[in-house]
Amino acid sequence: MFQTLIRTEQDSLCLVSNLDNNPGSIMASKMQGSAEFDERFLTCPVCLLHFRDPRVLPCLHTFCRECLQEWATKQQPLECPTCRTQVSLPDQGVDGLRTNFYVNNLLDFAAVKKGAGPGVPCQVCEGREEGVRSWCVQCSVLLCESCTITHRRFPTLKSHQIVTQENLEASGGVPSSFQRKAFCPKHEDQALTFYCEPCQTLVCVACTVVDHPRGDKHNPVEIGAVAERKKWDLQGLLGNIQPRGREVEAALCDVKMEISELPTSANAAIAQATAYFDQLTALLRDRKEEVVEEIGSRCREVGKCLETQKEEIEFELAGLTSAFEFCKQALEHGSDVHVIEVEGQARQRVEELLTAPADLTARPSQVVFSEGTAVAEFRDDVARAGRVDIDVKLKVDVSKCSVEIRPAVVKCSNISLLRTLDKNGQLCSVLKDDVTVTLNDPWGQAVPTQLQEKGRGLWEISYKPRIEVSHRLEVKVNGRSVAGSPYDVRVHSSQDPVLTIGRRGRGEGELYHPTDIAVDMDGNIAVLEKGSSRVQIFDAKTGQSLRRFPLEGGPPFGIDIDSNGQFIVTSQSSLYFHSTQEIRVYSREGKLTKTLNSDCLQDPRGVAVLQDGRMVVADRTQESCLLLQPDGSLIREIGKGQLQNPWFIAVDESRDLFFVTDYGAHKVFAFNLKGKLKFKFGKHGMNEGELEYPTGITLDPAGNIIVVNLINGRLQVFGPDGTYLRTVASGKGKEPQGIALTPDGHIAVSCNWGHCIEFYKY
Repeated sequence: MFQTLIRTEQDSLCLVSNLDNNPGSIMASKMQGSAEFDERFLTCPVCLLHFRDPRVLPCLHTFCRECLQEWATKQQPLECPTCRTQVSLPDQGVDGLRTNFYVNNLLDFAAVKKGAGPGVPCQVCEGREEGVRSWCVQCSVLLCESCTITHRRFPTLKSHQIVTQENLEASGGVPSSFQRKAFCPKHEDQALTFYCEPCQTLVCVACTVVDHPRGDKHNPVEIGAVAERKKWDLQGLLGNIQPRGREVEAALCDVKMEISELPTSANAAIAQATAYFDQLTALLRDRKEEVVEEIGSRCREVGKCLETQKEEIEFELAGLTSAFEFCKQALEHGSDVHVIEVEGQARQRVEELLTAPADLTARPSQVVFSEGTAVAEFRDDVARAGRVDIDVKLKVDVSKCSVEIRPAVVKCSNISLLRTLDKNGQLCSVLKDDVTVTLNDPWGQAVPTQLQEKGRGLWEISYKPRIEVSHRLEVKVNGRSVAGSPYDVRVHSSQDPVLTIGRRGRGEGELYHPTDIAVDMDGNIAVLEKGSSRVQIFDAKTGQSLRRFPLEGGPPFGIDIDSNGQFIVTSQSSLYFHSTQEIRVYSREGKLTKTLNSDCLQDPRGVAVLQDGRMVVADRTQESCLLLQPDGSLIREIGKGQLQNPWFIAVDESRDLFFVTDYGAHKVFAFNLKGKLKFKFGKHGMNEGELEYPTGITLDPAGNIIVVNLINGRLQVFGPDGTYLRTVASGKGKEPQGIALTPDGHIAVSCNWGHCIEFYKY
């Protein structure tokens, strides 16, 4: 109801001020004092006239009953004309909405004020009597003094409230008792004086006897006691509004300030942009002048060269022409004696001309301009010249910013993550120049760092430590240190795991003979525990156990995740279990959704799922791999007669290949999905590039093949064609089996006898 009266920005600020001073005085502040009484409070926002039968919507905005009825016919569902909130009307429609008695009182008060003025006739005797006027609150009529006396003589009207002109002037505003009585809609001559709490309805005395008698279903109570409780409830609501009101008022002031400062910042940005592009333009103009001047200089050089060549050629041509004419004349007109005499002289001259001829080879004859940078490339550079950002320096809250320090490996590219947050803990952008990052070794030597924004408020700090010791990383935003800065950055050897998850046990976060591992759709690590016959999900960054679920059937061996995020698990053959040659599918929540019973399976080991749901399964007993349909039916057997003891599988669908480790042959085989062997690599041995009982296998985005040895734990990388590239790490006898590459660039290795998962920097 109060929001109806508070329509302007100034009024909203007054509301907050009133709440701060005395939450319970808001109504009194509006009722008292004629200076605050305004026609706006009496005007319907729709028709812009005085309210007629004002009704309150659930959003607490007030309108004329007729206006709401007309508004409801124009739109469904009904929206508040002021705040656009969707409104559900009662079953009675607009008539079921509550009446705004406060506005009615104000309307009555306005009538009294108007009626107290000179020249306004009595509404009963129609002006036959002169003098002061009075107002009957219940009858809502203006009375002269004579009619007031008569009005009070009627027994049924004695209880009516009469407000005289003297009362009005003495109060200086609207008297607190100036309130129109509410009458029972069923008994129109009875005022509403009771409240039936079970029915939550105001009733009159007659209703307490007829419709709401005191008993199990009804409990009429005098409205005075109920009103006191409701006032306390309203007082509590005002108390709840107060802190939010202060926040909104402060935010409004901030927005106003930002709006006022926006043109200044825009003008400053325009000035900076203009100066920047003026510098670029000046550089282009200077370069243009340099190139034009160089063209002129080169042109003069070429001209001189050509003139010299021209003179040499003309000189030789003149000599040749002269010799030619001489010889011709001698032949045509000379006697035998003359020919004999001049032949030797002519020979000598011609030999001289032919022995030292002019250089007739091509000389530079054109000055050509070549584009150092193609126009298209330069256009792209120009498009990147300058960037317009929103400066939110005032929004970031440095005390809430955080840095995630990740384990680092010496001489490898490592990253930590900075999150810039506002006061509400939400990610917000800052200018790159406002972030300062410094990484120092223990001797104070700075290590080069790079800072790159990967998303709104998410920054990647990259660095490559040179030595294997702890470093100190200091991070500042807007010149202030982020909480916890400087941070200790532990730099590990490339041969050591940067993170180890789990220890021996069957509890939460513990592992018991983990055999295989996979990365789910959220980047978490799914670990298959053979000893506990379960799958446990870990956060790949922190190592925290997130959830786990049990597995059915025989001892599990291999796990992969399909394109829908489901877990595909193979069960190893065992003498202690029957019908365990199965593949089971579990939902993302860990519920068994289906079991694939295939007659072709004898001892399934590793499994890899294709995008279309087909599967490649290694079968140790059959010494081959099986390409299966999503329902488990056999498509083809691959590698029969070539494989000895296949273990784990990795698929490269972009090349239509899959790779399988052969534990017994100490090799890796590459087949296409049609079953043809494409190549194989590996040599039995303990040296780099050699394989000693290979088990886990995975691929990186470039198609490189990562393989781990069971015996010496060597984690090696081979090229897409099987060429040895490098060794990532050498294990320590923990019997590594399944491996997987995490999204943040680590190789996760399941250590069967180590009862843990080790992460190595890739």
